[in-house]
Amino acid sequence: MSWVANVMISVDMADGANVEGLSEWLRTEAPRDVRPESRGVGFLNLMTAPRTNQWGGWKQPECEVWAGVLNHADLDALRRRVFEAPWREPHLVQLMVMDQEEGFFRLWMLRGGELRQFAPLQPNEEGGGFYQHL
Repeated sequence: MSWVANVMISVDMADGANVEGLSEWLRTEAPRDVRPESRGVGFLNLMTAPRTNQWGGWKQPECEVWAGVLNHADLDALRRRVFEAPWREPHLVQLMVMDQEEGFFRLWMLRGGELRQFAPLQPNEEGGGFYQHL
């Protein structure tokens, strides 16, 4: 059985090496949520590279966005890792996470010396009336 989380992270171009390190940590060392002794949950790919840009439009994006699908990831450990990374431009880091059975991305940004969630907490998928078709 699989439990996936969709993850995107947008950073300043000067912080590409930090995301590469984060991706390698995800691939080889990141703990899993159900079996912390198991390591590795996936990795991130750069979606906005000039030659392989996946975005629409006629221009190249002026940001770096990395994305990946993680399997059984300990998302608290991921957020801690993002918080502790030595970002050159920490105020430009945006971590977007949509865990399985969630319907929208949660946005996390570094502000005031902490990693804060900026997406609304309510309403959420658990509450009645969230989905219009149910």
